[in-house]
Amino acid sequence: KAVVSTQSTGRLLLATTLQEDGAPDDGSYTASLEGTRADTFEYVMYGRIYRIEGDDFGDSNAILSAYISYGGLLMRLKGAANNLHGMEVGQTVYLLMKKLAF
Repeated sequence: KAVVSTQSTGRLLLATTLQEDGAPDDGSYTASLEGTRADTFEYVMYGRIYRIEGDDFGDSNAILSAYISYGGLLMRLKGAANNLHGMEVGQTVYLLMKKLAF
């Protein structure tokens, strides 16, 4: 039986820090930390951007792809450059998920 059905809804958040105030963290994660964004999510992954590729970086209509490795689980985010601005190779990225009940 699947843990998540096709009819399920959820929330997904990408963040560069787990701190609620947006303060940068030291790049390490300890499960015993309290008072972070992770407290309200069921699943958290820690990864790093390893490649960014795309069209002309100066064009506002450019399409970019950011590649993130979560310890071997790879993810590609593809979208308009203005939606992926600020992403840099080597940057830490947290992926947080939770199932929503309706």
